[in-house]
Amino acid sequence: MAQQHKHQFKVVEICAGAGGQSLGLDRAGFGHELAVELDPNAAKTLMHNHDEWDVRIGDVADPKVWNPSDYEGVDLLAGGVPCPPFSIAGKQLGANDERDLFAWAVELCGKVRPRALLLENVRGLSTNRFTGYRQHVLDRLNEHGYIGQWKLLHASDFGVPQLRPRFVLVALPAEHAQYFRWPDSGGTPPPTVGEALKDLMSARGWRGADDWARKADRIAPTIVGGSKKHGGADLGPTRAKQAWAAMGVDAMGVADAPPEAGWEPPEMVPGPKLTTEMVARIQGWNDPGEWEFTGRKTSRYRQIGNAFPPPVAEAVGSAIARALRKEGEPQTLIESTSTVLDPVYKLLSSSSRAMAADTILRRLSKAGVQMDQPELERRLIHLSHDFEIVEKQRRDGARTYRLSEFKAFLGQEDHDRQVLFSKHRARIS
Repeated sequence: MAQQHKHQFKVVEICAGAGGQSLGLDRAGFGHELAVELDPNAAKTLMHNHDEWDVRIGDVADPKVWNPSDYEGVDLLAGGVPCPPFSIAGKQLGANDERDLFAWAVELCGKVRPRALLLENVRGLSTNRFTGYRQHVLDRLNEHGYIGQWKLLHASDFGVPQLRPRFVLVALPAEHAQYFRWPDSGGTPPPTVGEALKDLMSARGWRGADDWARKADRIAPTIVGGSKKHGGADLGPTRAKQAWAAMGVDAMGVADAPPEAGWEPPEMVPGPKLTTEMVARIQGWNDPGEWEFTGRKTSRYRQIGNAFPPPVAEAVGSAIARALRKEGEPQTLIESTSTVLDPVYKLLSSSSRAMAADTILRRLSKAGVQMDQPELERRLIHLSHDFEIVEKQRRDGARTYRLSEFKAFLGQEDHDRQVLFSKHRARIS
């Protein structure tokens, strides 16, 4: 279907990385009007594979890099905005992280007015810590005239031999949102690591490839690309390394080439290391020649490890394309404003008056939401990370709460993000 509609639509891709989402969207029928990427190495990979694309290198929020108004009305605005603000492995600073561009991208949607929006991020954004943040995103999209939907997608459901959950946001105007349906995995299990990599592992005649492939009889743990502040390439934290070792893979680095014919693992080494070509296969690049990664080995590994798997991007992109073409039967929409992810945020954001805890709990109960004091306090703490909460003490000793400004960077020139981003730019990837 994607080939029948080759480049029927146009896309502007922000935080494009080295092309995982780019390749998937290209397959789904979206031709690139523009790709913006901060990392020069990843941008060089994009240009190497598509020298006809307009690729800009730099901070996507810098007006000197590109002018969003030049692309008003584009079919799709897409991006894999930075993950560290929401990663469970990190501090989950959210709106307080200078790398957070999710809320900025939502505001950008209101300026560019694309026919569709696609943003993807890590599973951490789907947790209770960020219910208020996600609610704010849905509300802002609704104010811009879009209906947003969140979905946790697993790459292994789309033929990728890896445990890689991604939290995806798709937003469209009601005219097209009624035709959007999340892609179906089809029920076909992904190949095991051994099945996916046997041909690459045996490329130099390694006689142990067959036995190794039988041992590597499951899908891979999540590939972690890491950031510039870390050292060389390896396959992730301790638990991931243990999972790799159980499949006969040495996860302590990445090899320059597959093992030779007579190679035997040294003592205490579980097996061979993967090459960057093998890691790309694990990420969903099935044909070694369809996409070439430029730069030194560590840079190539980081580009691959941080990518959105092309098969998942293709599936979501194809679903968006079908909605833009109004294919299928329209479905009844549940407006995003009626979707309540965080009832405390909804209540506080709808009132300009401060409320005491007992008042909040009473109003929530009236709305059919049962919550106790400890749960309310937890939610207020979560909200305080991403929103200014004005807290005061009344004469009777009760504390009152009023939701004030969203802390996230939305494009403000005087936002702390601008100073912190410039200060830490050398280690941001």
